[in-house]
Amino acid sequence: MGAQWKAKGKELAANARGKLFGRLAKDIMIAARSGADPSLNSRLRLVVEQARKVSMPKETLERAIKKGAGLTGESVSFEHVIYEGFAPHQVAVMVECLTDNVNRTAPEMRVLFRKGQLGTSGSVSWDFDHVGMIEAERILTAADPEVAAIEAGAQDFEAGDEEGQTLFLTDAADLDLVSRALPAHGFHVLSAKLGYKSKNPVDPANLSAEQLEEVEAFLSAIDGNDDVQNVFVGLAG
Repeated sequence: MGAQWKAKGKELAANARGKLFGRLAKDIMIAARSGADPSLNSRLRLVVEQARKVSMPKETLERAIKKGAGLTGESVSFEHVIYEGFAPHQVAVMVECLTDNVNRTAPEMRVLFRKGQLGTSGSVSWDFDHVGMIEAERILTAADPEVAAIEAGAQDFEAGDEEGQTLFLTDAADLDLVSRALPAHGFHVLSAKLGYKSKNPVDPANLSAEQLEEVEAFLSAIDGNDDVQNVFVGLAG
């Protein structure tokens, strides 16, 4: 959770499928502004690969590319906004939104943060590192994530939730460079993006089961908002 919070449980994952497609569509539209051909647009290629891996419908994917590239005559205007604050029990949170109407999103965030504490810009971000986050899966049995991280230029790595998957952490400026280097070291890149990693995450062992449930409920409510793209949390593990 120190890097990015994700909903847990099969039922939650199933309910979040539509929201996942919506968020990927936004990422695709933004990436497609630099060109509709994934072979010539590395950012778009990575997002398209991620969309295909989660079985996004082909029609939805192609429509998002065309819309983002301005091929449909529709305008695409999303504003990137970050809200900082605390979940219950002083767990730091950074919420990354892509919205077409800040006047709608801002009051919704204020309501959602009532069970925590909404801070001002910079109130929490000082305790997070801005990093590149690359999710990759092992494609060679002998591939060693530590060796791959060193040779590809990553700063660190963490074992993923699924066997064979690894989260590689990079300097923000090295995200694309490391993404292109990893395949040569036995890893297939699933997604690559900039994010925030807590410098001093709270140890869940210091929270009671009831307190952890309150934190999870808060994060689930935040993540359920349609304008939220990513939730980065200062909770270890």
